[in-house]
Amino acid sequence: MIEFMKEPWPWYVAGTIIGLTVPILLILGNKTFGISANLRHICAACVPGNVKFFKYDWKKEKWNLLFVAGIIIGSAIAATLLADSKDVVVHPDLVRELAGYNITNLSNLVPSDIFSFSSLFTLRGSVLMIGGGFLVGFGTRYAGGCTSGHSIMGLSTLQWPSLVATISFMVGGFIMANLIMPVIMSL
Repeated sequence: MIEFMKEPWPWYVAGTIIGLTVPILLILGNKTFGISANLRHICAACVPGNVKFFKYDWKKEKWNLLFVAGIIIGSAIAATLLADSKDVVVHPDLVRELAGYNITNLSNLVPSDIFSFSSLFTLRGSVLMIGGGFLVGFGTRYAGGCTSGHSIMGLSTLQWPSLVATISFMVGGFIMANLIMPVIMSL
C-alpha cells in the first residue's frame, strides 16, 4: 500500500476528488471553501479584542480548520513516511534555465538555493520570501479569497467575482513567471 501511495496519482483521480468537493460542501450547507479564510478564523478564535473584522461566529467554520489540520498532518505523513530517497527529477530544459539563475541544488522539493534559512538574508531571498509572502497575503485579502476558494468553489457556483479573481490570478502568474521573476532572480 505504501508503494502505491508513493506513486503519482493520475489526473482523473485527483480531479474527481477535487470535483466532488464542491457538491459535498453544498449538500452539507457550506457555501465557502478555501485556505486563506482560516487565518481569519484562527485570529477570531485566538485574539481577544474589539476588532470588528474578527467578531463573528467562527465556530460555524470549524470544519475548515479541520481541513487545514488535515493538510498539515497529510504533509507531515507524506514528508516522513512517503518520502522517496531518490532525487527530485527535473526536466533538463528547466535545469538549464534554473542554472542561468544560479539555482543548481535541485535535490529537494524546493530549491535550497532560494528557499533556505541562509538565503533569507540575501536580497533575492528577502524579496522572494518576505516580499512574496506579503503580496500573497495582501492579494488574498484584497481578492476576498485564495485561488482554491475562487477557482474551485467560486467558479463552480458561478460567482462573477471568482471569475474575475481567477483570471487575475492567471494573468498575474504569467506576468510574474515571464517578466518579473527573471529580474528578481538576477539580483
